[in-house]
Amino acid sequence: MSHDPKAYAGRPLRAGVIGVGYLGRFHAMKYQNIDNVELACVVDSDAQRALEVGEELGVPHGTDYRDWLEQLDLVSIVVSTPYHYKVALACLEAGVHILLEKPITVTVEEADELVDLAERTNMVLQVGHLKRFHPAVVALKESGLLKPPRFIQAQRLAPFKSRALDVDVVLDLMIHDVDLILSFVDSDVDRVEAIGAPVLTDKIDMANARLHFANGCVADVTASRVAQNATRQMRIFQEDAYVKLDFATKGIQVLARAEGTMELEGVQVPALEEKRLTIHDYDTLEAEVSAFCHAVRNGEDPLVTGRDGRRALEVVERVRTSVMENRPA
Repeated sequence: MSHDPKAYAGRPLRAGVIGVGYLGRFHAMKYQNIDNVELACVVDSDAQRALEVGEELGVPHGTDYRDWLEQLDLVSIVVSTPYHYKVALACLEAGVHILLEKPITVTVEEADELVDLAERTNMVLQVGHLKRFHPAVVALKESGLLKPPRFIQAQRLAPFKSRALDVDVVLDLMIHDVDLILSFVDSDVDRVEAIGAPVLTDKIDMANARLHFANGCVADVTASRVAQNATRQMRIFQEDAYVKLDFATKGIQVLARAEGTMELEGVQVPALEEKRLTIHDYDTLEAEVSAFCHAVRNGEDPLVTGRDGRRALEVVERVRTSVMENRPA
């Protein structure tokens, strides 16, 4: 990243939010909590919604994002997924840095265009894979205990909600865990085998995928938006340790091999000890938005780049292909 941060020296960054529905409203609120950032406007195609959020937060509001781009340094784009490409393209062409909610776009081809444009024009394109900022994930990565995984099991189950029905469960929920797994496993995905089905909508509402990596690691990922109870967990098995992440409780358990042996069911096995990690409790969305502002202010690459978002999209597209065509992808 080499955009010139001197352009913002001595003044607040001027931020906007395009799409202030359920999640976009929270984006707008987070900008108001960050030092040296000014929330300059909120925009929504629903005039009443734009008015309500604008008045609630005490900022200008409008219905056409194109009217505001010349006034902005950066934006969060929190519109429906089918509109990600169009809005993001206009913002990048106007020289506005973007935090684009996941998935990056509907198609890999659209993602490639945005990534190429951002790189050619030295713009920050951060993709909103929020779980990268989760306190338990950050604690695990900072601990140094994460080694190359051999097997990963992820479950993300949620009760049915009317929000986010513009995409299927693979693009809505499973992509969270796919992005995290890709950040943990330093290898390409060789093969994807998946099953899934519509239940309450005409799209895939539940799915299970096995991701086979070139280095031998396998990830088993399940997502559902028609579950009775919410579950958001991931288990990581590596050569010398077992890690369990609970995204709902912000909990983490690490069992690692220790020196010596212990008796288990009358058999001597390698000793295990539980590693206790310090987890700092903080607002994950505010951490994501703050990191975006930091990248813009300092001319740095974001934690979750456009290429990261493109890679996650490419893998979940293979999941969807495997489900719909009943074959490996």
